[in-house]
Amino acid sequence: MRRRLTLRLDEKLIEKAKKIAKNSNVSLSEMVTGFFKSVTDSYGEMESLSPVLSEISGILPGRHTQKALHGEYRQHIEEKYRRN
Repeated sequence: MRRRLTLRLDEKLIEKAKKIAKNSNVSLSEMVTGFFKSVTDSYGEMESLSPVLSEISGILPGRHTQKALHGEYRQHIEEKYRRN
């Protein structure tokens, strides 16, 4: 059963999300549904991930596991701070 959900978000955030959805060829509703599904499917696993990675993991194209995303993010951070 599908129901409506009203969210109150910053206008700029909504516009950015709409652009991302359009560029990904999905509706904003589908993108939000994907995010909610990701959060509810792997709630325990997501507690250990960074907030940024957790936030974007639902909108990335392809089939990425939380573990793989975490590894890629960790590698990125290690490389970033190794340079400095």
